[in-house]
Amino acid sequence: MASSERVGRVEKRVAPGYKWIALSNTTLGILMAALNGNIIMISLPAIFRGIQINPLAPGQSTYLLWLLMGYTVVTATLLVSFGRISDMFGRVRLYNLGFAIFTLGSILLYLTPGTGSAGAVELIVFRLVQGVGAGFLFSNSTAILTDAFPPAERGMAMGLNQIAAIGGSLLGLVIGGFLAAVHWRLVFLVSVPVGLIGTVWAYLKLRETGVIKGKQKLDLAGNATFGVGLTILLLALTYGIMPYGHSKMGWGNPLVIAGIILGLVLLVAFVFIELRVEQPMFRLDLFRIRMFMAGNLSGFLSSVARGGLQFMLVIWLQGIWLPLHGYSFADTPLWAGIYMMPMMVGFFIMGPLSGWLSDRFGARGFATGGMLLSVLGFLLLVTLPANFAYAPFLVILIILGLGMGMFAAPNTTAIMNAVPPEHRGVSSGMRSTIQNSGMLLSMALFFSIVIAGLAHNLPPVLYQGLVSAGIPTAWAAKVAELPPTGALFAAFLGYNPMSSLIPPGVLAHLPAASRAYVLGKDFFPLTIAPAFMASLRIAFYISAAMSLIAAIASFMRGERYIYENKS
Repeated sequence: MASSERVGRVEKRVAPGYKWIALSNTTLGILMAALNGNIIMISLPAIFRGIQINPLAPGQSTYLLWLLMGYTVVTATLLVSFGRISDMFGRVRLYNLGFAIFTLGSILLYLTPGTGSAGAVELIVFRLVQGVGAGFLFSNSTAILTDAFPPAERGMAMGLNQIAAIGGSLLGLVIGGFLAAVHWRLVFLVSVPVGLIGTVWAYLKLRETGVIKGKQKLDLAGNATFGVGLTILLLALTYGIMPYGHSKMGWGNPLVIAGIILGLVLLVAFVFIELRVEQPMFRLDLFRIRMFMAGNLSGFLSSVARGGLQFMLVIWLQGIWLPLHGYSFADTPLWAGIYMMPMMVGFFIMGPLSGWLSDRFGARGFATGGMLLSVLGFLLLVTLPANFAYAPFLVILIILGLGMGMFAAPNTTAIMNAVPPEHRGVSSGMRSTIQNSGMLLSMALFFSIVIAGLAHNLPPVLYQGLVSAGIPTAWAAKVAELPPTGALFAAFLGYNPMSSLIPPGVLAHLPAASRAYVLGKDFFPLTIAPAFMASLRIAFYISAAMSLIAAIASFMRGERYIYENKS
């Protein structure tokens, strides 16, 4: 890397109680940002009804994809840039700006005036504005906490902050379901008072705890190649899981192929730029720190292991388990969130405890143990049948939550403890970008596995079931060959998949008993379950393997390391 003039950070003294102000405000900010990452997941059916769009109609799936993934994509893309800018111009200043932008985005979403395609585009744009604000919050919260707390208390602080991050993502499922049942606009309104309070509170109470000394330069070339390259790559991976032409998925789509190639080329160019620029955006030299490298590698593998699996578990509940237990498809989004709550309980128990203990005994044992617990949880999921008894599932969710809690806070604390104070903002952004990219990669990977399995195994079973129910053979063959993506999205959105796949005119000519059977709660779950579970078990095995490799990487981080003690 090119040599540069020394840039340092002079720490300021703050009042003894300031650390608790920093913890409470950043925890509120992270809770709001994480909650909104998932709150839309359960409330999408009500939102689409409110703006009068059928997301499963031809040509409308793009709106569904962007509303579902746009927030995460823009957040993941901007985190490193925002972290570097915050190191230059002040972490608290940019964190405050993020709170304000996020609140503005929430207000605009609540006030969305349009309907139809115009309304969908407005929602997507305002959702991206929200994502920009979330990027500032995510990229600065851990850096602000690391600045505010002494090394002996950082694990405890990170544990409480991580509860907000993981707990918010799970609470979003439940809160979104409850609010959407009243009115879809409340899904966005709920963040407005919290955002206004948090913005004013942060402006009045948070303080910069250090001043950067030395000439600062913004790495424009690095920002451009990284931002554009990562955005193109993530969008290509996202569109790869959508049908293309006569194919069940879009991996053969020339635009997807070109996007993957172009994205990778730009990211390779970004690495070369960062190795030569005077003050790089992405501090590649930080990977020479063993604790930083091992912590981010294990964090990335953990994100790949669990990111897409939460989505798959929700589809399992909504598309198979809940209908078989008497829940209507329209009610499954809310109840899926409720039945996933035990995972949050496990995290709530272990998150702050492992953070507090890691302050005393180091991160390696807890982070490694958390990943090994995740291995156990994923292997236990393999043993469950499609229509499982809930008690074992509850225990497995708690095990997975305990594993996540044991890993998250100690690993984050170890990463942030290992870096120089002047690089904490960019380090926080790098850590969050790596983890968010892992989660998006996970969704593309596991969705592709499940879709590929369904495309191979489902058509003959579905065809036979439809013919047996009285559907004409020509229509049964046509429906059986439709891409299974539509059926999964229908179940995920709380629609009856069969009513989405079979034209109303065909259903109208069926005997009443046959029509009731095909559209009932049992036909789709029982038909799709064998093919879905075969693919899902492969995904569980991959998650277990990823978690095991993450445990090994975590163990290889070495003994406890705190930068201040080595300076």
